Amino acid sequence: MKTHVKALVVGGGAVGAGIAYHLARAGWSDVMLLERDELTAGSTWHAAGLLPLFNMSYATSHIHDYSVKFYKTLEEETGLNAGFSVVGNLRMAQTQARMDEYMLYASTAETVGIPYEWLTPAQIKERWPLVHTDDLQGAIFHPTDGYINPADVTQAMAKGARQRGVEIVRKWQVDGYEWTGSEWKVTITKMVEKGGNLVPSEEQQVITAEHVVTATGNHAQRTAKLLGIKMPAIPVEHQFIVTEPDPALVEYRKTYGEHPVLRDADAKWYVREERGGWILGPYEEGAPARFEYGVPDSFRADLFPLDLERIEEEYMSMIHRIPTTEPLGLKDDFNGPICYTPDGNPLVGPAPGLRNMWLAEGFSFGITAAGGTGYYLAQMMVEGEAEIDMASLDPKRFGSWMTTEYAARKNEESYAHVFILHHPDEEREACRPLRTGPAYDRQKAEGAQFGVVNGFERPNYYGPKDAPSNFDHDARSFRRGGWWQFAKDEAQAIRETAGLIDATAFAKHVITGPGAEAFLDWFTTNKLPKPGRINLTYALTEAGTTRAEYTIVRETPDHWVLISSGAQHAYDRDFLLKAIEDKEPEFGRINVEDWTTRYGAFALAGPKARDILKEIIKDADPDTALSNKRFPWLSCRNIELGMCPVVAVRVAYTGELGWELHHPIEFQNYLWDLLVEAGAKHGMKLVGARAQNWLRQEKSYRAFGNELGRDATPLEAGLDRFVDLSKDFHGKQAMTDKGIRSKCVTVLIDGPEDADPWGREALYDGDTKVGRLTSGGYSVAFGKSVGMGYVRPDLAQPGQKLKVKMFDKLWDVEVTEDSPFDPKNERIRVDG
Repeated sequence: MKTHVKALVVGGGAVGAGIAYHLARAGWSDVMLLERDELTAGSTWHAAGLLPLFNMSYATSHIHDYSVKFYKTLEEETGLNAGFSVVGNLRMAQTQARMDEYMLYASTAETVGIPYEWLTPAQIKERWPLVHTDDLQGAIFHPTDGYINPADVTQAMAKGARQRGVEIVRKWQVDGYEWTGSEWKVTITKMVEKGGNLVPSEEQQVITAEHVVTATGNHAQRTAKLLGIKMPAIPVEHQFIVTEPDPALVEYRKTYGEHPVLRDADAKWYVREERGGWILGPYEEGAPARFEYGVPDSFRADLFPLDLERIEEEYMSMIHRIPTTEPLGLKDDFNGPICYTPDGNPLVGPAPGLRNMWLAEGFSFGITAAGGTGYYLAQMMVEGEAEIDMASLDPKRFGSWMTTEYAARKNEESYAHVFILHHPDEEREACRPLRTGPAYDRQKAEGAQFGVVNGFERPNYYGPKDAPSNFDHDARSFRRGGWWQFAKDEAQAIRETAGLIDATAFAKHVITGPGAEAFLDWFTTNKLPKPGRINLTYALTEAGTTRAEYTIVRETPDHWVLISSGAQHAYDRDFLLKAIEDKEPEFGRINVEDWTTRYGAFALAGPKARDILKEIIKDADPDTALSNKRFPWLSCRNIELGMCPVVAVRVAYTGELGWELHHPIEFQNYLWDLLVEAGAKHGMKLVGARAQNWLRQEKSYRAFGNELGRDATPLEAGLDRFVDLSKDFHGKQAMTDKGIRSKCVTVLIDGPEDADPWGREALYDGDTKVGRLTSGGYSVAFGKSVGMGYVRPDLAQPGQKLKVKMFDKLWDVEVTEDSPFDPKNERIRVDG
């Protein structure tokens, strides 16, 4: 066994094998994979082996698509058959809402290049006569999909890894990690058989590794404790049953060949062939989380008792859908742990707070994701960044406030939601409300319907004050749902009078110290603001793409506030702290304070915003206190609103005259009441995040996680005015070397009368796919749909005519000038 390696992969399931293989293929020859038991001994051995391409996440869709294509190449390379049955995947719909979901997904699939077909009930019955179709609306069929043998594909990847120089070591368990400042010292213990259990022996070794990747599956909580971090990867029970052979299926195969995988999403199950019978895998309500605090030493390749009562409804619906299964007995059953995360997506990327420690945990569809995770994670580790934006899978998307209880309950919900309609405006209910600002109860009393940002409750829109508890759930749709008119009225108010938005969830970091100015100048792309001013700026990855967006507020010469996305709080903080740690020896002492929960923020915007603030500002001359002369655009001032001290920033994400009002959190209810009372006489409305999202698109304001991410540079995003090429900054050379591969544009859309894009749709020039939307919504200024996205640079000129795919049809699109609403910013700069 080696004692020093370039990379140590911990965990010998499908995911670990896929990572080891791809690290070696990417050029790292000195790689070791360590497994505490046998390869595939975790969830891999009892996985059903399905390879579902259906996914609403752009990054996960790429991962799954790569895996499906990669697995088909393994036998030629390794001589081992991975057991891939390319039988296709038929995803059926009982309702039109489900078909709408499939059509939104299909457009997303087109942006990745995943093939699919649409089928009517009659076509389904003709091709697969065993399926009962009378109550179906239709289906989407993936012809390249199917199922695979989990053990076989893992062994094939392991053999491919060995052929590329990877050392695979079994029966050794990691018992300690220590970072020396340049590498990891990993203490490992030999595991031995004792009474049918696997127990640690007294034999230990230390392996040093430049990089460590953990792919420990059900043991993720133990891994988190060893690393001293939090990780919301906790297993949930998943059971599936195997029927006795079905004579009708055996007869069917003589004529038609192997049956495709069936998914009846409205019935919450999948079904596939298994040796002449069927496997039924339900995703039922009530499946419990297991091993919240670690896997017992006695649990190896074990299973839990089956709970047939829990899946009775799904079992009966299988009989309804495949009537020939009714007389069949049960041949086998499985009920094993499969890891989940609160949002159902895995944790892939750098571990929070640690150097050269990479996580690949929380895979609920680990067989599907194993190959693609290895491919893209290897890119991140070897090249510095992946070719797609992996931020949506980053482990730091869950902040340090997250607890074990929260993760367990959310993971149970995530499991039960596998086949629930995934509306783009979906808001899941478990563990809520949890993090609330002081004004939460006041907002709720006004009809606020909340969404969650980093655990914080934030108004999405304001519905009726007397709305029933299920109002928002019933208002959701893939088209213009019941919430749409409320959001439209709110957006209209900001354009015509004024609106008040709760922006408390913003991440806020205060930077001080003698090295602060030099550090921030190196860390960000834009010129630094002068005291009393602000600017918008970006921090880049090593690859020159966009890693973070900040509004820098410079209150005094040596006091800087970095404001960034609330959803990215832990993500941005980790990046900032690591950069400071690297550069402090060069620039001098740099202090960081996290003010995220110390200060709330309200955004007041609209033509009447200044009039409202004049009502309550305490100043020797309130009529001029907010004028352009005393309080110009893109400046900040310490002001007093009634008895509340406020750091006011003259900026508005909606593109109207406006201010962000940052206030000590203990003053929030007082300030809220003050603003609501003053605003009432000027027609101010309370406004949620959805209306704000529409308005910012009318101004071509890019959003992090949509237009901004690790797959595009600020120059490709069209943010040249925020990039000062006359100075040196982190990632500058890599950014300029990339050139312009695609270009961010704003488009106006003549789409369907009852729907707007969600920002996941493919863009076409004729019949040629040329880009994709990253945001979408409705424009009150133009009376039609609006969107933002990326296209080929030659198609980014204003006036360019394109098409967008929505509900399986192509609709007319025109590229507009940047900031089509008020392009000269006259409304923002208006004096008074």
